[in-house]
Amino acid sequence: MRNTDFNKKQVVKYLLWTFGLAYPVQFGAALLYERSRMAAQLVLAAMMFVPALGVVLAGVDLKGMGWRPRIRENGKSILTAWFGPVLLTAAGVLLYFLLFPGHFDLSGKYMEAMGGAEALGQMEAQGVSYPLYVLIGVLECVTYAPLINMLAALGEEIGWRGFLFPQLAERFGRRKGWLLGGVIWGAWHWPLIWLIGYEYGAAAGNSVGYIGFPVTGMLLFCVITAGLGVLHARLYEKSGSIWVPALFHGAFNAAATIPLTVCLPDTGTARLLGPAPNGLLAGLPFLVIAAVLLIHGEKRRGARPEQ
Repeated sequence: MRNTDFNKKQVVKYLLWTFGLAYPVQFGAALLYERSRMAAQLVLAAMMFVPALGVVLAGVDLKGMGWRPRIRENGKSILTAWFGPVLLTAAGVLLYFLLFPGHFDLSGKYMEAMGGAEALGQMEAQGVSYPLYVLIGVLECVTYAPLINMLAALGEEIGWRGFLFPQLAERFGRRKGWLLGGVIWGAWHWPLIWLIGYEYGAAAGNSVGYIGFPVTGMLLFCVITAGLGVLHARLYEKSGSIWVPALFHGAFNAAATIPLTVCLPDTGTARLLGPAPNGLLAGLPFLVIAAVLLIHGEKRRGARPEQ
């Protein structure tokens, strides 16, 4: 059974290593972004393993984080982690386009903004229409993409849910610890939001920017990660396996970009609302469930992580 007694020294070391390594990597990725977006994406994918490295460098014992998937016992949690993100994302997309129906677009303008008109033309020349391209993306989200993304997401989950969240919950209580951990998780992404408009600006096909750039995006992202952190932490606590929140993380990353493919680019400040689930309106289904868990789940306990 894992010992979750608060260890201030290890927490400080973990945060120093995790932020100290990730921030320079993000600055480097920002420099690469205009030259080669693919190279920048590869760098950012590698950055997802920084929290796991931070755990090792802080001297944390990796044993007891729940390395057994426990598939038989965790059937419901696994299904929730696999399909929950796409269902909640779909609900958020519906809310967004009910408010902004004019932003819905299946002509491929988003692809043109992100990859150029040539990319869209080449795809159509191969007999793949843009609606079919979107459909393929949706099918990927509910089949193999969560599993593939899970492998990279595990690098983050070892750090955030495997170590930091339990430590903060032990020190500040479950509610405050989870929320604080989520804010820290969001702040870990700040250089990207500031430098390339990650999530809400130019990197998300919104070159016109948004009100209060980049501060409003940085703060909003922390609100979203605070809510997502609660969901990840609850799945980890309930399942006792680090693989379950990693699967949820991978499924969320797979689903999060799909709404942008059916939305006009350059929607300005509306990008802070959606249609991706990191927007305040489109992310509402995730935030509501997180709030319910915080309000009614303080005394609930699930399986503790095992070795």
